[in-house]
Amino acid sequence: MWLQKTLRLPPKKRGFHLITSDIVSAVPEIGNISIGLLHVFIQHTSASLAINENADADVRRDMEAYFSKLAPEDEPYFLHTLEGSDDMPAHLKTVLIGCQLTLPIGSGRLQLGTWQGVYLNEHRDHGGARTVIITLHGQA
Repeated sequence: MWLQKTLRLPPKKRGFHLITSDIVSAVPEIGNISIGLLHVFIQHTSASLAINENADADVRRDMEAYFSKLAPEDEPYFLHTLEGSDDMPAHLKTVLIGCQLTLPIGSGRLQLGTWQGVYLNEHRDHGGARTVIITLHGQA
């Protein structure tokens, strides 16, 4: 079975946001899959996707603090500045973190670890709505 859906996420403030439940809600067909894969791809160059801690919100805040230090704004060597001082650092963060994930499915569920969740990482101050393409492949 192959299935593809588009998930439109509302604008979020800069930071790391759990979207696992949004993904699972968008593809209830996961419940019919005994074994398979779920591919998640974000159609943007200034936001990224990751898997990490799903329980303590401090982890998400620390991730934002670290990546903002790693790719700071207003560096004098940035040439790409027309879209704002947060844009080029956002592109760098997206390259470092990535724009896609492939998740295993088993017995009708994502096979994430107990403390794992899917993050939407918004790297812009005002990034706007984000579009995620979800592709499901598996067998019942």
